[in-house]
Amino acid sequence: MKISTRGRYALRFMIDLAKHDGPDYVSLKDISARQEVSVKYLEQIASLLSKQGLLLSVRGPTGGYKLAKKTSEYTVKEILSVTEGDLSPISCLVDTPNKCPRASICETLTFWTEFKDSIDSFLSKKTLQDFLK
Repeated sequence: MKISTRGRYALRFMIDLAKHDGPDYVSLKDISARQEVSVKYLEQIASLLSKQGLLLSVRGPTGGYKLAKKTSEYTVKEILSVTEGDLSPISCLVDTPNKCPRASICETLTFWTEFKDSIDSFLSKKTLQDFLK
């Protein structure tokens, strides 16, 4: 599994918002400058995160973005799932129940399932709050 730049930048974007969490909205221009990521790219990421309810946004001169919930309530898995889609290491684990015609005889399915479960568990335990310590 390889996390794309969109996923990595989304995590950085959310950490930046967490670090600057307060009553005011944070502009993409400010985040762009701190994270050295173009405003255009951050707009795409912010749109994805907003549509999933992870961000609050306001337009206008004092507008920008802020977190929709507490930093401890955002998991890395949740953020990466928005930008990356399913995080399964192999395609046959995407669907539940498994639709692979070899699932009942596959000698490696248990290995891949345990691997996926380990990834999911690790990413689910890490929150934005962990990056603020």
